[in-house]
Amino acid sequence: MTTASDDLIQRDRASLWHPYSSTVNSPMVYPVISASGVRLKLADEREVIDGMASWWCAIHGYNNPQLNTALEEQLNDMAHVMFGGLTHRPAVELAEQLVELTPAGLNKVFISDSGSVSVEVALKMAIQYWAAKGRPEKQRMLSLRQAYHGDTLGAMAVCDPVTGMHTLFNQVLTPHFFADAPGIAFADEWREEDIQSLQDILTEHHQDTAALILEPIVQGAGGMRFYHSEYLREARRLCDKYEVLLIADEIATGFGRSGKLFACDHAGISPDIMCVGKALTGGYMSLAATLATDELSETISAGGEGVFMHGPTFMANPLACSVALASIKLLLESGWQTKVETIEKALHKGLAPCRELANVVDVRVLGAIGVVEIDKAVDMHIVPAEFVRRGVWVRPFGKLVYIMPPYIMDKTDLGTLCQAIFEVVKELD
Repeated sequence: MTTASDDLIQRDRASLWHPYSSTVNSPMVYPVISASGVRLKLADEREVIDGMASWWCAIHGYNNPQLNTALEEQLNDMAHVMFGGLTHRPAVELAEQLVELTPAGLNKVFISDSGSVSVEVALKMAIQYWAAKGRPEKQRMLSLRQAYHGDTLGAMAVCDPVTGMHTLFNQVLTPHFFADAPGIAFADEWREEDIQSLQDILTEHHQDTAALILEPIVQGAGGMRFYHSEYLREARRLCDKYEVLLIADEIATGFGRSGKLFACDHAGISPDIMCVGKALTGGYMSLAATLATDELSETISAGGEGVFMHGPTFMANPLACSVALASIKLLLESGWQTKVETIEKALHKGLAPCRELANVVDVRVLGAIGVVEIDKAVDMHIVPAEFVRRGVWVRPFGKLVYIMPPYIMDKTDLGTLCQAIFEVVKELD
């Protein structure tokens, strides 16, 4: 007998193509019929604790009444209006809020509709800035090994071209410079040699380099690595010395995930350009922003074309801006720092037993991020099902079994997540 869940899965396979998946031999998908708090309700009536916060963005959990109300009230006014030549209150207030919260000097906000697009915008800003200053030769980017910045064409070009997910496209991507990934862990003792590769490339190629783009403190999908804050301070110093812009990709780390409101705050630095997204709307809608300094925006506006050459159709969508405002307000009033600290302690304790497993290479925790690195890639046809069987949703990639839970998750659910990870990883040995 075919159930409603089975029917939906069959129809899904007939017409949909999921991220990072094959349409020929695709892993199992699980139909979700509702979500509330930190739980997803599946079509077969099972509930699972979501350890992924829907790819790191649902920081307040699901079906939050304050965020629901923000959307409903905005919908009564207008769902969308073009942003070319028009403006509206949600966009203005969101820009003001972002300027207030982000590191000093980021006073201009360009709103787009996804994290990858915000990176594209940042790269274009850097190139157009130098062109406006009469230095059009500065078009190359400097990135880091193990970096991940998105899946669109320009963003792929600044991801690690060897160990990243985009090697298939290397021949059509713009070639850029790549420094060695930071090697000193967040809590280890700083050593100057860790910055040497970056310094060497800047010394040789700064005349051609428009910007250094990096993920501050936490390298995300490129390896879930946490590096020393002094590296970030040194990167800022070197960019100033060699006249290269600094782009901070805070799409994954922004809004408290690393234990600071923004990961740049760990080092006390301000970039020239910052990208934010993911948790910006609390996981309700796709929205991102690229922030820039006055000097950068005024230089672009005064030279060359006289305008910045980018304009998304759904730029500053009022619904998304409204829910972003509500999400930020909720975050700031929720005692997020205490919540993230509680999660960090629970993850340290709950994942510690994994260190004793023979197939575990490393266990690392920072803020509301927990990572168990194992010695071989997981089988995505088997492992997610093992987590669902244990009542949790965890979606590993490569050799990494990781969680980024919603900030509202309690110690009991965190314990259940960690125990499930221990049991599944142990079975993989």
